[in-house]
Amino acid sequence: MKLVIISGRSGSGKSTALNLLEDEGYYCIDNLPVALIPQTVGHLQSSSAQEHNKVAICVDARNASQDLSNLVDLVYNKPDDLDIDILFLDADSEKLIVRFSETRRRHPLSNKHTALTEAIINERKLLEPIADIATLTIDTSSMSLHELRTLIKSRLVEKDSDGISILFQSFGFKQGVPVDADIVYDIRILPNPHWDPSLRALTGQNQPVIDFLNKEDDVNEMYSDIKDYLIKWLPLFEHNNRSYITVGIGCTGGQHRSVYMAERLGRHFEQHYNNVQIRHRELDRLTAK
Repeated sequence: MKLVIISGRSGSGKSTALNLLEDEGYYCIDNLPVALIPQTVGHLQSSSAQEHNKVAICVDARNASQDLSNLVDLVYNKPDDLDIDILFLDADSEKLIVRFSETRRRHPLSNKHTALTEAIINERKLLEPIADIATLTIDTSSMSLHELRTLIKSRLVEKDSDGISILFQSFGFKQGVPVDADIVYDIRILPNPHWDPSLRALTGQNQPVIDFLNKEDDVNEMYSDIKDYLIKWLPLFEHNNRSYITVGIGCTGGQHRSVYMAERLGRHFEQHYNNVQIRHRELDRLTAK
């Protein structure tokens, strides 16, 4: 049976993730107490409920802290016929405050003694046991609901059962480093097409920018070094039971160099791995506006 445990801070998109998985044929349960997960999974695996071979359970901070810690034991002592993914969603605290203000919802941990900001901070601490064992972490700070659904579908639902899932994500350091990146490369030292007026409005996906960067020796050496590192170490991540890896490629604005490099690396590794995605954070933000 395939089990996806969804968790994360309130307002980060857990309901969106659960609804998507339900649309994809998962049997979904919202806010199930962690203590009941083993019993629930056992029932769904029984002969009377064999039609439920894909299950998603949403777990939040309203569980007792000890129960959240016990989830670690459940994951590490799972039966062989149970395939578990833990999806952890999060966002900047400032962004979560804005989301609650816009929707006028009450945070589940806030009360007359606990303000919204304090509740959001406390929730992250309570969920640390789950965050630490998450197989896939997604920062939804800059994502629309459509982008989140698309990313979860491509990485979790459409992922082949075998093999590691690799996401090459370009970004701009001006907007901060993605908190969900497992490996980050800073390529701001490479020649910048921004300073060529004819290339400034283009992106790393446009042929004139590609031609500009392809002819630079430093760019090709950087590409080879990153590629060789990943060729050597990705198999070890995979052998260490890592199902998902996010490789962040950053330049100043996230428009030219990082986009070019993420595309070039992604195209290479698509030839060797079944589950490879490419995402451009800053370009996606522009498209969403």
